[in-house]
Amino acid sequence: MKFDPQKHQRTSTRMQGYDYSSAGAYFITLVTHQRDMLFGEIENGVMKLNRHGQIVHEEWFRSAEIRKEIRLYEEEFVVMPNHIHGIVWIVDVGADGIRPIVNDDSVGATDINVGVDDKIVETDDNVGADDNVVVGADGRPPLRMPSRKPRSLGSFVAGFKSSVTKRIRDELNETGIWQRNYHDRIIRNDRELDAIRKYIQVNPLNWEKDEENPITR
Repeated sequence: MKFDPQKHQRTSTRMQGYDYSSAGAYFITLVTHQRDMLFGEIENGVMKLNRHGQIVHEEWFRSAEIRKEIRLYEEEFVVMPNHIHGIVWIVDVGADGIRPIVNDDSVGATDINVGVDDKIVETDDNVGADDNVVVGADGRPPLRMPSRKPRSLGSFVAGFKSSVTKRIRDELNETGIWQRNYHDRIIRNDRELDAIRKYIQVNPLNWEKDEENPITR
C-alpha cells in the first residue's frame, strides 16, 4: 500500500502484526521537538555538527556497541539540523556478523515511495518514545513503556533517544530534544536499500528543498 498523505497524516505506519524484532533493515527518521534547529547547520552542502549534533552521532553508534542485535554503518546515517536519518540492521543474536538478506518482496511492508531527486515520502509512526523513556540499547546488509518488546526497533529507538536526551541534559542543561513519534520503513530489497542509502548520503546537499527545512515549509 502506497502512502496517502491525506489518509495517513496522523496515523501510525506500523504494519499490523509485523514483528519489529525480526532480522532485517529498517529506515528511520527522528525529528527534533518542534523541528528546532538543534544539531548544527548546513554550509555549502556539508553538515557542520555542533555539540548537540556530536552527541547524537556518538550515541547512535554507541547503541550498536551496547545492543548485540544491532548493526549500524557510517554511510547509512546522517545528522541534519533538526532531524536524523539512519538504517538500523537487526540481526539474529549469534549470527555474528552475517548480513541479513533483504531481497524478499513477499514481505508485506508498505511501499517506499521514491520520487524525483530520490526524495522519499515518509510517514509518521506515533508509537515512538518521548524524551522521558528510561535508558535501556551490532552483519550488515536489517522504560516508561515496560511492554515494549526487547531487541526490537522500538526498543532501539527508545534507548537511543533517551541516551541522547540524558547526555544533552547532563552536559548542556537542555531538555525537549525529540518529537515523540518517529518515521519507519521496512527495507524489502536491494533496490530500496540503494535508493535509501543515496537519499541519506545526499541529504545535506538537498537541504534547501528538504521538507524539514523551516524555510521550505
